[in-house]
Amino acid sequence: MSSESPPVQWIDTHSHLDAPEFDADRAAVVARADAAGVTLQVIPAVGVSNFDTVRRLAHEYGLAYALGIHPLGVGAAPDEDLDRLEQALQDHKDDPRLVAVGEIGVDLFLPGLIALRPRQEHFYREQLKLARRAGLPVLVHVRRSSDPVLAGLRRIDVPGGIAHAFNGSEQQATNFVERGFRLGFGGSVTFETAHQIRRIAQSAKASALVLETDSPDIPPHWLYRTAAERQAASPALPQARNEPAEVARIAESLAALRGVTLAELAALTRANAFATMPRLAALHPTTARGD
Repeated sequence: MSSESPPVQWIDTHSHLDAPEFDADRAAVVARADAAGVTLQVIPAVGVSNFDTVRRLAHEYGLAYALGIHPLGVGAAPDEDLDRLEQALQDHKDDPRLVAVGEIGVDLFLPGLIALRPRQEHFYREQLKLARRAGLPVLVHVRRSSDPVLAGLRRIDVPGGIAHAFNGSEQQATNFVERGFRLGFGGSVTFETAHQIRRIAQSAKASALVLETDSPDIPPHWLYRTAAERQAASPALPQARNEPAEVARIAESLAALRGVTLAELAALTRANAFATMPRLAALHPTTARGD
């Protein structure tokens, strides 16, 4: 019998693998993730137009997906898109790779989005109702919007979920966790100047932690380019693309903050992801084999 330890395996709970940034080399991106031990990804939809795409990619690459309407898209989305989401959730209710409703929520970062707050909150609340009826957890977008997102959860109870790319206060983190939500940590936790995020990542309950990339966005510090660097480059230096494979290195930052080993963090975050999205467990290669 081999005495070697099993390889560390990770789950990227939020990867936009369908994004056009991956069109040229998507299969290679998935292969790099597999090689880094990122053996499962959750691909959230952002609108009706990519429902079929995220589902197809999940089946093609052995991953998971979520269906929802992103707050950045509600300005152009007709009300009928909520009916289309409801129909899609019904049509695919028996698909084991459909693990959540998302990406949904509220975004109050840009002035144009703030002006759309009533419509954002309407779409958000209606999607919470759909998630409740479908018995699925939610992946919520909380960019400068933790309070209105929490307000919706207090009004409409759902089977848990993840506060994606959490960036709120310690009290807001506590409020999400008390409602049975996990907090998604990704590239932001790798920046030494991100004091609040790193403090919460360090102090949050172990049961609250999950890992994500938000690929191709929110690059970790080793991929990030400042505006000055991009402007000084000739030709202009692009912002480096984030990939699911980066979860493994992002985890090193989180493990260091928590004072745990990578193997301990991998087991913990996998268990938390399974608890949040129960259908994931049957999809993961280790649990699917019964290891």
